[in-house]
Amino acid sequence: MRAHGVVPAFSSVCVFLALLSVVPSASAQTSSAPTGDVQQLSEKLQRLEREMEELRGQLSAMQQSQKAAPEVSAAPQVQVSEDTPKAPVERPPAEEANKSTLDLYGFVMLDAGYDFKTNDPNWFDVVRPTKLPATPGQFAPDGKVYFGVRQTRFGVKTATDTSFGKLKTQFEFELFGTGVDAGQTTFRLRHAYGELGAFGAGQTWSPFMDPDVFPNTVEYWGPTGMVFFRNIQFRWMPIRSDNMRLTFAVERPGASADGGVYADRIELSGVRPKFDLPDFSWQARFMRKWGYIQVAGIFRKISWVDTNSTNTVPIGRDVLGWGINTSSNLQLSKKDIARLQVVYGEGIQNYMNDAPIDIAIKNTGNPNRPIEGVPLPVLGVVSFLDHTWSERFTSSVGYSLENIYNSNGESASDFHQGHYAIGNLLFHPIPKVTMGGEFQFGRRLNFSDGFNVNDYRMQFSFKYDWGKTFEF
Repeated sequence: MRAHGVVPAFSSVCVFLALLSVVPSASAQTSSAPTGDVQQLSEKLQRLEREMEELRGQLSAMQQSQKAAPEVSAAPQVQVSEDTPKAPVERPPAEEANKSTLDLYGFVMLDAGYDFKTNDPNWFDVVRPTKLPATPGQFAPDGKVYFGVRQTRFGVKTATDTSFGKLKTQFEFELFGTGVDAGQTTFRLRHAYGELGAFGAGQTWSPFMDPDVFPNTVEYWGPTGMVFFRNIQFRWMPIRSDNMRLTFAVERPGASADGGVYADRIELSGVRPKFDLPDFSWQARFMRKWGYIQVAGIFRKISWVDTNSTNTVPIGRDVLGWGINTSSNLQLSKKDIARLQVVYGEGIQNYMNDAPIDIAIKNTGNPNRPIEGVPLPVLGVVSFLDHTWSERFTSSVGYSLENIYNSNGESASDFHQGHYAIGNLLFHPIPKVTMGGEFQFGRRLNFSDGFNVNDYRMQFSFKYDWGKTFEF
C-alpha cells in the first residue's frame, strides 16, 4: 500500500465537503448576485466535479489493493531466472520402476598342465577321485600334457526397481561339457534364474550348498567333499538382512543307483525310479564381522517301482534321504580366510561335488526279502586357507575328504573314499588378470578289494576377467 497517497486524497475530500455546505447559500443568492459571481461559482463547481472523479478513482484503486494484499503475502511471486537451481521433480512410482541396470561379465581362461598319472580321458583337465582308475591299468598309460579353455564363462545380470521389490535375473554359461558332452568344449548352462522381492525361480545354487566355501584355486572341479549343485527350484527368502539370511526351496528331484553284484540279475531289469515329490531344502546364514556360519538341510523322498510282474519278491521301495551341511568363512586376519565345511547325510550324493550313487543294494539275510535298496551314508569335509601375500600375490592351500559308507551288496571295486589337496601361488599383475601355478593331488580308495590309486599334476592357468555395467 502506498501511504504517501492517502493524505492528499483525504484533504481533497474535506475541501469538497466544505464547498458543498457553501453552495446552497450561493444558489439562493443567484437572483440578486451579479452575473460574474454566477460564472465563478459555475467554474468552481466544475473543478470540484473533476476532483471528485479523481477521488473516486483513487478510492477504487485503494479497495483493489486491499483485496489483493493477502494473496501476495500468502504466495509471493518469485522471479526465476534460467540460472536459478530448480527443485527436483517427484516422479510417480511408474517412472521409478523403470530404473534398471544391466551387467555383462565373464572371463577368458586357459588351463595347461601335466598329469603325472592318469584318469578318465573325459575328465582330463580336472581332479575327480571318482574318475581315477578303479582297476590297475584302466586308463593307462600314465603321463600326459593337457590344454583347455573350457572354464571360459559369459554372464548377464539385470536389476530393476519395482513396487514389489527388486526384480533380478541372471543368465550364465560356460564351455565345460558334462553328461553326454563330457570331455567336450561346448555350451553348458550354469544359471537361468530370476527373483522378485523375496521369491525366486529357475536354475541356480541349491540352498543346501554354500558356494563361498570354494577356495581360490584354478582347478575347475573343486573339493571332492563339498556340497556343490546348481538345481532347478522355487525358493522363498523371508529374511535377507545384514546379519541373517533365511531361505526355503523346493527343488527338482533326482538320484542315481547301483545294482552292485546284482546288477546283471534279471529281477532288477524291471526296476524303474519314481519321483513323486520335490526335494525340500533350507538354509540359515548368520553374518558377523569375523565372518559367517551357515547351516543348511535337505529332505527328499526316493522311490523305485518293480515293473517285472514275474518277480515273486517285491523289490520296489520308498526311502528317505536327508542331510545337514554346516559351513563357514572365518576372517582369521586381514590376509587370511579359512573356508570350512562338514556335511553328513544319507542318499544325498547327487548334491555332492564328486560322488557316484545315492542308492545301493543291501543283503538283508531275510529269505522273504533277500535284497533291498538303501540310501548310502556320506561324509564330506572341506578345509582351505586363502592367503594374500600382497596386492599382486595370493595363495590357497587345503584338503578335502569324501567317505561313502558302502552297503554289503556293492561291488568290491566300487568307490569308497576320495582325497583332494591343492596348493598354489597366483600372480595378479592388474586386478582383472590372474596367472599362476598349482600343484594338485587326488586319491581314490575302493570299497573292499584293497585297490587305491594316487594322481599328481601341475597346472598353469591364465585368466582375464571383464565386465561392464549399463544403467537405463
